[in-house]
Amino acid sequence: MEKKPVVPKSLLIPFVLITSCFALWGFANDVTNPMVKAFSKIFLMSNFQGSLVQLAFYGGYFAMAIPAAIFIKKFSYKSGILMGLALYAIGGLLFVPASWTGQFTPFLVAYFVLTCGLSFLETSANPYILSMGPEETATQRLNLAQSFNPMGSLVGMFAASQFILAGLDGSDYATRQAMPAEQFEAVKMADLGVVRGPYVAIGLVILAAFVLIALVKMPKNQDADSSINMRSSYRRLFKIPHYREGVVAQMFYVGAQIMCWTFIIQYGTEVFVARGMGEQAAEVLSQKYNIAAMIIFGVSRFICTFLLKYIRPGALLMYLAIGAAVLISGVIFFGGMAGLYCLVGVSACMSLMFPTIYGIALKGTGDDAKFAAAGLVMAILGGSIMPPLQGHLIDIWNVSASFILPLICFVAIAVFGLRVMRVHRA
Repeated sequence: MEKKPVVPKSLLIPFVLITSCFALWGFANDVTNPMVKAFSKIFLMSNFQGSLVQLAFYGGYFAMAIPAAIFIKKFSYKSGILMGLALYAIGGLLFVPASWTGQFTPFLVAYFVLTCGLSFLETSANPYILSMGPEETATQRLNLAQSFNPMGSLVGMFAASQFILAGLDGSDYATRQAMPAEQFEAVKMADLGVVRGPYVAIGLVILAAFVLIALVKMPKNQDADSSINMRSSYRRLFKIPHYREGVVAQMFYVGAQIMCWTFIIQYGTEVFVARGMGEQAAEVLSQKYNIAAMIIFGVSRFICTFLLKYIRPGALLMYLAIGAAVLISGVIFFGGMAGLYCLVGVSACMSLMFPTIYGIALKGTGDDAKFAAAGLVMAILGGSIMPPLQGHLIDIWNVSASFILPLICFVAIAVFGLRVMRVHRA
């Protein structure tokens, strides 16, 4: 029996170009996670208020997923990717006027526009990658492409650590509260200028990527279709059990991922401050642990992609979700450095989850794949609503106890993995 290629040679260049988009949106995701802590300090807000950054960020994914699917179905995957890159660039450049206003709301608008672009990118790129070769190797192919997402994430984390967190004024929350109004305003405006830099830089990089992809001929894959019947598509899709359950599992996964990567800063800062470190130094060191978590995530992604040759996707997903639940329990009950090590280790278990859930859910959706992809991108809503909930728990309880929310998410994913094994046979 002839072995099916993961990526056919004839599609290698388009595959590489579209895969680069995975790294580009990885940067946006992970330069933004530490901003919850940063904005909370810059504007003297609670953890809940600061986490509205994630509400705006992942709300853009949710709001634009269906319009993106309609656009892609009417035109093409390439058109969807170009629209995504354009909105991404505009969102990044909007940080310039946002920083001039000195207000929090314009930043939320900039995040929302930026992630409307990311919604177009993910709605286009994921099914496009799945279509670039045999269906038998589709999940492997998507895992391979997603393996480059952590590379962009690492650059984003490095930019957040070295160009934002380390560049902010060293005054802690209490010191800022005690400042005279004029001094506080000067410190705030200087900090917002620091925040602006990496977003403007990535906006310019995205403009360059837009030009490159626009000029390169991409396979059409018969993806353009002027006939759109969204209601019929979703009626068919939600008759598919593994698709319905996959959307729910994806919502839990994205929520868990964003909570773990956002609040590792709060958790680590609390641990290091308790050990006698200054707040700013503790924040920068916590971001280094976040970078370590992303390195583990990226290495684990390649390992898990290899393991998929020998272990069924549902089984591997279940085992990793159980491992993540055990580690999160360590965060809750151990506390201190042991809890921080557990929180870093969770990333090894999360690495496989998004593309595997995505591939399982999209299997067999046929002509409805574009709308199916939009439903899975809308599931990123979990990353919008769950971090503010955890931020509220931090405000009323403590950081360690708040990780009960990611624990619930990983248990739900383990149940989905079990059902994929036993019921859906994948």
